[in-house]
Amino acid sequence: MPQTSPLKPLAPWVALSSTDADWDAIEPAVLDTMLAQLHLIRAFEEEVLVLAGQKLVNGPAHSSIGQEGGAVGSILPLVADDQVNGSHRGHHQFLAKAFGFVSPDGIDPRKPLSDKVTEVLYKSMAEIAGLADGYCRGRGGSMHLQWMEAGAMGTNAIVGGAVPFAAGFAFADKHADTTNVSVTYFGDGATNIGSVLETMNLAAAWKLPVCFFIENNQYAVSTTVEEATGDSRLSARGLGFGIPSWKVDGMDTVAVYLAMQQALETMRHGGGPTVIEVDTYRYFHQNGPFPGSAFGYRAKEEEQSWRDRDPIAKLEGHLLRRGLYTEVELAGVRKSIKGALGEIGGRLVEQDPNGKPGQQRIRPELWPDPAFVDVGIRGDLSSLDGLTVRENSDFDESELENRKYVDVVADVMGVRMAENGRIVVMGEDVHRLNGGSRGATKGLREKYEDRVFGTPISEAAFTGLGGGLAQDGRFYPVVELMYADFIWVAADQIFNQIGKARHMFGGDHDMPLLMRIKIGINTGYGSQHSMDPAGIMATSPGWRIIAPSNALDYVGLVNAAMHLKDPVVVLEHDADLYKSSGPAPKSDWNYILPPGQAAIRRAGSAVTVLSYLAMVGKSIEAADKAGVDAEVIDLRWLDRASLDWDTIEQSIRKTNKVVIVEQGSLGTSYGGWLADEIQRRYFDWLDAPVGRVVGTESSPSISRVLEAAALANVDDIADALTSI
Repeated sequence: MPQTSPLKPLAPWVALSSTDADWDAIEPAVLDTMLAQLHLIRAFEEEVLVLAGQKLVNGPAHSSIGQEGGAVGSILPLVADDQVNGSHRGHHQFLAKAFGFVSPDGIDPRKPLSDKVTEVLYKSMAEIAGLADGYCRGRGGSMHLQWMEAGAMGTNAIVGGAVPFAAGFAFADKHADTTNVSVTYFGDGATNIGSVLETMNLAAAWKLPVCFFIENNQYAVSTTVEEATGDSRLSARGLGFGIPSWKVDGMDTVAVYLAMQQALETMRHGGGPTVIEVDTYRYFHQNGPFPGSAFGYRAKEEEQSWRDRDPIAKLEGHLLRRGLYTEVELAGVRKSIKGALGEIGGRLVEQDPNGKPGQQRIRPELWPDPAFVDVGIRGDLSSLDGLTVRENSDFDESELENRKYVDVVADVMGVRMAENGRIVVMGEDVHRLNGGSRGATKGLREKYEDRVFGTPISEAAFTGLGGGLAQDGRFYPVVELMYADFIWVAADQIFNQIGKARHMFGGDHDMPLLMRIKIGINTGYGSQHSMDPAGIMATSPGWRIIAPSNALDYVGLVNAAMHLKDPVVVLEHDADLYKSSGPAPKSDWNYILPPGQAAIRRAGSAVTVLSYLAMVGKSIEAADKAGVDAEVIDLRWLDRASLDWDTIEQSIRKTNKVVIVEQGSLGTSYGGWLADEIQRRYFDWLDAPVGRVVGTESSPSISRVLEAAALANVDDIADALTSI
């Protein structure tokens, strides 16, 4: 018979509830602010539902009515420099953080609203309606609210999508030696999302001051918590990672307030992350002005039982009990705030001259200019002004020495880190094995122990953490993905979060980040470690892409990338380039190769060859082998905004033929969109369809023979050059 003994979790897990004594201990001014904020958020949401009911909100309007207590109670103890982010249902948290920023001394509900509070309400409502006066200039709408100055870092339409960014904010707080914290708000559905659990683990391992605030509103659209998980006590998630956790009645604003105070005590004193779960209820359906019972998944009796525990009614009951307000005064507060919100909503609309009596429309002058549609996808190039541009041909032989490519990768990062103490490097095993799995970070940990971080195997978490660092701006993140195929593991953070962040939130804030991606082609690592991600990355707005074919270019391209204010991915060939040797700088490591500057590696007049990375050298070899007077262009910058269209055009006008050469698989190829763009731009100068050399439909296999068969090679290029 085996012996068993009970195990105890590393962290405490408690249920916290308030008593009358707790309510009596709260200063009247704090209760005043609670009352004001609860009513402001409730009235705001009611006005939003009026607009939505008239179909004046384009898309969903996720009301937080019923959940105000958790937002107000948790945000009141925060300071201006604390940062919050949240989910698609985040109006209440955004407003509470904004109120705290513009009225740090509180809000007296008996007095008229201040101009600053009124402005918060107007700009928030304008954003939800998609108007130019909104915080994100109408791009964010109901689900993407951001005001970074106030520490409201952005709500998010992807369930759980914002959580890794919050770890980045907390990382910045910790490593900037502040006592500030971040709070990330998400619902019951997100507690089952991998990126959320990955981030909890990473935050616990690194002792990051981030609060994982779970709004358990009982339903993910119509699916109950009990249907979705084995333990509906969602704060239990924290125990698996050693995170102190609280379970609280979210309809009790003071109980949430007290729980957050306890959590802040832990986080501000180096105790790492916390979890707070509040049990709450959304009075309406997933979105729009109808209750859940109208859709058949909730009973009216259940809805009424939660309304009987309304957070505003609970607060008002204690205010009456303490003699701080009379019924008449409370009614006056409700009336004045509701009236003020009606006036603010009225500023957005007017009578529709073509509609029925009483039918309204958005005031036409408030819509954004359609010309604004693509503004702010990425930053400009002004940060490169004054920097030295040096082509390979600009170096004298005395300035160069023969070096292994992978050593140059590590050395240039070492130079950048020496000059910029804000740079932090993170990825799997980058801190060990003499520079990670291939030596690309060799020597960095030894020199910069506090800025090189080996991560858990959790690409979504550490990639998103890097995104949070980029948005925060105090540090410059360099994130390494060990293999290119892992972009699919971190896809939400790469494509939906980092790539879209600048544009989605209005186009103003920078997102400086470098992502290093190793391409495992020709290493025998098989189908899940051998993709070329250029084609996939090029489809996502917001990212710039560099693809250095030699060590000298690597230095100049990475230097340029790290001066930009955008997320940039650098593609690095493992077998085909890391192990190669060639000219590298002896002393000048500070030159750049800016966007829009391709390189002609072989002049010719018969056909233009466009390529990148290791296939540039193979294209030159193929041209020589085939005896074709090909002009080989090394693209270097691959994204749509950074391509050197001028050099491409000049070459095509001369040769009238194009072949695009790449190594990777057909389905994810880079050349597909490039060929289409070339035919659109330069059709009049083409004497033949754009030729393409690319791998097969299959991913490379483990077998050496099958791997070679799946990849484009010199003979394939030579055949294409002679047949076009």
